[in-house]
Amino acid sequence: MIRHLLSAADLDHTEALRVLDTAAELLALADRPIKKLPTLRGRTVVNLFFEDSTRTRISFEAAAKRLSADVITFSAKGSSVSKGESLKDTALTLQALGADAVIVRHQSSGAPHRLAASGWVDGSVVNAGDGTHEHPTQALLDAFTLRRHLAGGVGDLDGRRITIVGDVLHSRVARSNALLLATLGAEVTLVAPPTLLPVGIDSWPVSTSYDLDGALAKSDAVMMLRVQRERGAAGGFFPSAREYSRRYGIDSRRMALLPDHAIVMHPGPMNRGVEITAEVADHERSVIVEQVSNGVAVRMAVLYLLLSGSAGEQDA
Repeated sequence: MIRHLLSAADLDHTEALRVLDTAAELLALADRPIKKLPTLRGRTVVNLFFEDSTRTRISFEAAAKRLSADVITFSAKGSSVSKGESLKDTALTLQALGADAVIVRHQSSGAPHRLAASGWVDGSVVNAGDGTHEHPTQALLDAFTLRRHLAGGVGDLDGRRITIVGDVLHSRVARSNALLLATLGAEVTLVAPPTLLPVGIDSWPVSTSYDLDGALAKSDAVMMLRVQRERGAAGGFFPSAREYSRRYGIDSRRMALLPDHAIVMHPGPMNRGVEITAEVADHERSVIVEQVSNGVAVRMAVLYLLLSGSAGEQDA
């Protein structure tokens, strides 16, 4: 297993399947009365979050605790970072605490890569979202969810057609999913207004379209992306929220265009009534809540493989 997980591109086909297969084994823990394993007892995992987060932070914290690791959660707000402390000095402080893994979310693209390459920490670095760049564990949990519904929970996603819709420009989830799903053999189509597709999209292993209705009719799954207002996505990229919803939102009418087996996904948090209506978000074919629960198992698998070795080496 690689030492750090900074990008979905860090995982080749074999390594990606190894993470997903390990997550499938660990998911069974959720049905046990005692949900903990002693695998990472004595290890220290630090959640280093410079950006607000609910799902990702709690998911990583739950994952580490279920593997019996000691968890330190560090929030930039109320810390020395708010007084001007640099990333380097923060990292050196964490190293002094004996961090075996550092989970980093940062508003600047490339910050986790800088941390991993600098030598400031000896432990593994996991990218939990950096700017508009990547979010590899979100892509892994999305692939895990897709595999359970579209491939019986085994193998890869060869030939499956996944449509990702919305604010691709500001979405680290879209980039990581495009890379990982292509590695797993899926055919990925990005649907967005031209203003919300990034420069260089031609180099991504995807196709693009502006016709949502046409893409839905041949999709095995559709993933809706949040319009990221905090990154300026509403500032002139489309005429109005109402117009965006009409062109690129999913409602009951568009839900009916999907094949009967297709599922609806969303990385959260959702803007209900903008990219997705309430009836679709709560539909029986929506797997949005399941994505959250799957995220704990996938992040357990990532921490386990980075810090403890293969499943065959587990000291249960």
